[in-house]
Amino acid sequence: MINQQAQQQIESLREELKRYNYEYYVLAQPSISDYEFDHKIKQLQQLEEQHPEFFDPSSPTQQVGADITKKFNTVEHTWPMLSLSNTYNEQELRDFDERVRKAVGDVEYVCELKFDGLSISLRYEKGELKQAVTRGDGTRGDEVTNNVKTIRSIPHRLKAKNVPEVFEIRGEIFMHRAAFLKLNQNRLEAGEPTFANPRNFASGTIKLQDPAEVAKRPLDSFLYFLYADDREKRFKTHYESLEALKEWGFPTSEHSRICKSIVDVLQFIDYWDKEKDSLTYDIDGIVIKVNNYAQQEDLGFTAKSPRWAISYKYKAEEVQTRLRSVTYQVGRTGAVTPVANLEPVLLAGTVVKRATLHNANEIVRLDLHEDDTVLIEKGGEIIPKIISVDVSQRKADTRAVRYPSHCPECGSLLERESGEAIFFCPNDLSCTPQLTGRIQHFASKKAMDISGLGNETIETLFKAGLVRQIKDLYLLHQHSEQLARIERFGEKTIQNMLQGIEVSKQRPFERLLFGLGIRHVGATVAKKLAEHFGTMEKLIAATKEEIMAVHEIGERIAESLVAYFGDLEHLKQIALLKEYGLQMELQASANLTRSNKLSGKSFVISGVFENMSRHELKSLIEEHGGKVLSSISGNLDFLVAGENVGPSKLAKAEKLNIPMISAEEFIKMIN
Repeated sequence: MINQQAQQQIESLREELKRYNYEYYVLAQPSISDYEFDHKIKQLQQLEEQHPEFFDPSSPTQQVGADITKKFNTVEHTWPMLSLSNTYNEQELRDFDERVRKAVGDVEYVCELKFDGLSISLRYEKGELKQAVTRGDGTRGDEVTNNVKTIRSIPHRLKAKNVPEVFEIRGEIFMHRAAFLKLNQNRLEAGEPTFANPRNFASGTIKLQDPAEVAKRPLDSFLYFLYADDREKRFKTHYESLEALKEWGFPTSEHSRICKSIVDVLQFIDYWDKEKDSLTYDIDGIVIKVNNYAQQEDLGFTAKSPRWAISYKYKAEEVQTRLRSVTYQVGRTGAVTPVANLEPVLLAGTVVKRATLHNANEIVRLDLHEDDTVLIEKGGEIIPKIISVDVSQRKADTRAVRYPSHCPECGSLLERESGEAIFFCPNDLSCTPQLTGRIQHFASKKAMDISGLGNETIETLFKAGLVRQIKDLYLLHQHSEQLARIERFGEKTIQNMLQGIEVSKQRPFERLLFGLGIRHVGATVAKKLAEHFGTMEKLIAATKEEIMAVHEIGERIAESLVAYFGDLEHLKQIALLKEYGLQMELQASANLTRSNKLSGKSFVISGVFENMSRHELKSLIEEHGGKVLSSISGNLDFLVAGENVGPSKLAKAEKLNIPMISAEEFIKMIN
């Protein structure tokens, strides 16, 4: 009976951990903290040691990480990408040091920052980057070469001559905090859900199917381990190889240090525990490696990790406080986001009063009740989040928090699109936060950039009943007397505002399109649509399929546009904006045509090009009268092929006998 209970507990833990692995490595959406995960792994390890009769080679304790995604080519690692054993306490580090010294004698360590990003393996042949592969399950990973080639810090071709014929480098892809915050702001402006932390963003980016989209996101990298057949002939220690990587032109961390004893190691850990917030990127611990290669060889490996290295992980800063209430914010696109209002508490150097709850699913996961005692953390998270509830302190008569079925602002029944975690208020014509938010977005710097019309001014105009929709801005000059009666508006303020509104009529078509605030249509998408269709009239008349034919425009964006233009009220507003003199077509200067040499010709661009970017190729095609498509069909004229052309595109082009040309051949066509 005891054995049966143990078996059930082991199998239950294995399934749970496999699910967490999948969420972390494949979806890049972890639902528990690293600390909780490591605790469960240790719990499973102990049970398996006590009951060896239930050994299973596919157990998470015997595996590195995740399943392979189905989107990329699967590649077998020449040298397995093993994970490291983790520890959170000093004594386990001292035990590690004792085991190492007992096996190989006197030893020195290299201590490195443990970057919170996505593990990657880069393969170079004759000094040229040939392949980039994710960790995957440690034996095989996803081949993401084209995406990785968009990262500027990773060299495509080495200038150094003394490099091995073939070698691999392991490293981490990450995103600096400032870049992450900027990109999240852009997503907010586009009405898209934000990412929780830089690690998820970086991981999700590398798993995108379109390298052009990856290139827009400023990823960075640090490389920290070399594999080559002749490595030990070239270098005696790991640290020597790090110095060589730097000389060869690879991005390496300046903070790696040689430590002569475990005391030095502990001092290094303590220093960075205090100083980690001074870095521009996130770290979640310190990696300790035996420096000497011969000693590494002697120590060897377990089934899933090297015996010569260990990872010390910092526990994310956590603190308990009380949940005062949950409120719901309605954004300009109608997205309803729950926010936890907390008893103020000091966390990571700042007083925290609010924490994100992301969506309805998170409230259910936490089983959140009114007045709960909650644990919040601000580790890799930019915004504090609730990670758990202390149920033992819950009062007996408290009610569970229920996500509202109706909009907290206007009372409309909320809707949720298939596959989306966010609920939306569909009442975009009279829900106050949506109305004011949409006008604020329209007037913002990246959209119509209306001088003298800030967020507070718009709210004041809205409350005064002078502005209810975007079109009303262009009638404000008719209400001078009402404007003068508003206390905070002086004559100069009114003059600047009206002048700013008048000047905005000359903003280009793509800025107007972005300013309308159509869900999923950010500034880049608006520019692509404007360049493709040329006029608002043609865009409004376009079908879903015609919109999807635009390079890099997907089904979700196309559906959103068709729905927006299918609303009579939206069309009435656009007609009035046109009447008031706003730009409804692409200006000639924005669509400069050099020649008509490619008129009537269509192109698909695929692969990586040595001397120019895909964006530059696309611009050249359009400047000479050609058209760039996103997919291959029988009507296509040319496939412009670089290195590592997408296999499916290549196969389809060959099947349809589509001519394939190089970038050089294309240049000859337009010259």
